[in-house]
Amino acid sequence: MKIGLMSFAHMHAYSYADSLMKLPNVELVGIFDDDLERGKEVAEKFNTIHYPTQPEFLAVEMDAVIICSENIRHKEMVFNAARAKKHILCEKPLATTVEDAQQIIDVCKEEEVILQTAFPVRFSSSIRKLKTLIEKGELGDIVAFRSTNRGQNPGGWFINEDQSGGGAVLDHTVHMVDIMRWYLGSEITEVYSIVDSYFHDIDIDDAGLLTLEFENGVIASHDASWSRFSEYPTWGDVTIEVVGTKKTIKVDALKEHLKLYTSGSKSLSNVFYGNDMDFGLIQDFVECVEQKKEPSITGYDGLKALEVALAAYQSSKLKEKVTL
Repeated sequence: MKIGLMSFAHMHAYSYADSLMKLPNVELVGIFDDDLERGKEVAEKFNTIHYPTQPEFLAVEMDAVIICSENIRHKEMVFNAARAKKHILCEKPLATTVEDAQQIIDVCKEEEVILQTAFPVRFSSSIRKLKTLIEKGELGDIVAFRSTNRGQNPGGWFINEDQSGGGAVLDHTVHMVDIMRWYLGSEITEVYSIVDSYFHDIDIDDAGLLTLEFENGVIASHDASWSRFSEYPTWGDVTIEVVGTKKTIKVDALKEHLKLYTSGSKSLSNVFYGNDMDFGLIQDFVECVEQKKEPSITGYDGLKALEVALAAYQSSKLKEKVTL
């Protein structure tokens, strides 16, 4: 299978490219990046060809593309790739508006290409084990969720709203909303939130607290932030606590780590040894393309997660709950 990467603006592109290189049945045939210096550098790193324009890149024979651009450019690149008949894995958030997300879904349906949203947390072994326990009924009926996704400020275009569409709340809400929807099989109908910048002197949000209600009455809280400082032992956390009528279970997708002590400004670091979520995502996408089947994480999943994150901004601005 021939796959290309569109933009290395998002740091996940490096991990996705590494994952492609590990698959014996996949060839990374090229990279598009209009940041010429970065494009040439990553093409050399991954032993492939750099294309400075999208038409040149999309003219190459390939089965699929992975889009890792700035959030605001997802729609443009999906449209171009879909019309070139390439299957698509698009980094989250799927878009910066619900309308754009729907148009992304529509063009992929029209061009009959696969569209998968990049939610790698679904491929955490601990997150998947909890999903199995829920399906077996071991927790009883789900009553509530409590989730967190707290990491470091990525800087760069992430803190430029014109390119990102939102700060930490957009960046770190969509992952866990997707997991909650996946666990429950139900949609969120109400969002109440407080969103602001608390940890950095920036013009975009770096933290938010969300309270959610699902259509079946389940309630949830979500803590999203860029609150971890650079010397923190790990990048951050990805946790979910599921409260059931029989059991309550908490999972930390990044808990599997060793503590490493060294001299220097960051004397303690956590070395992760758990399964590679990004590799699981890439394997799943490749399998979907090979078998020409509906992806396990659809464009609609991307849209619904985005909808909740954007509602959080609206709720905080209005200082009232938002109904979806």
